[in-house]
Amino acid sequence: MSQQPIILFDGVCNLCNSAVQFVIRHDKAEKFLFASLQSNFGQQLLQQHQLPLQQFDSFILLQDEKVYTKSTAALKVAQQLNGAWKSLYFFTIVPTFIRDGVYAFIASHRYRWFGKMNECMIPTPQLKGRFLG
Repeated sequence: MSQQPIILFDGVCNLCNSAVQFVIRHDKAEKFLFASLQSNFGQQLLQQHQLPLQQFDSFILLQDEKVYTKSTAALKVAQQLNGAWKSLYFFTIVPTFIRDGVYAFIASHRYRWFGKMNECMIPTPQLKGRFLG
């Protein structure tokens, strides 16, 4: 598996795709790789890490042989971005059950609020190398 951190995301969720685009814009070192949870590669990673195969409501970060999910994954990613986004990591002082409760609320309404695509996004030729599977 790649030594670069891998972000797994819901490939049909507009909010999730916007979050991936945000990470791409603020990841000047091109540190992160991406895979949709629905892709064969994403499914293999989920199975390898004993994570649910049909639950697409979590943003997952695989880094240094560790799995981070939900708000912790998002904050760990923010910590590694360029600019002031690093400061969001401060919110790790908020207990995980509170952070993940807010995360779960947004995740459960994401399709209604932000919409859903019929199929996973296709990366541009410039970005294709950063998307796995």
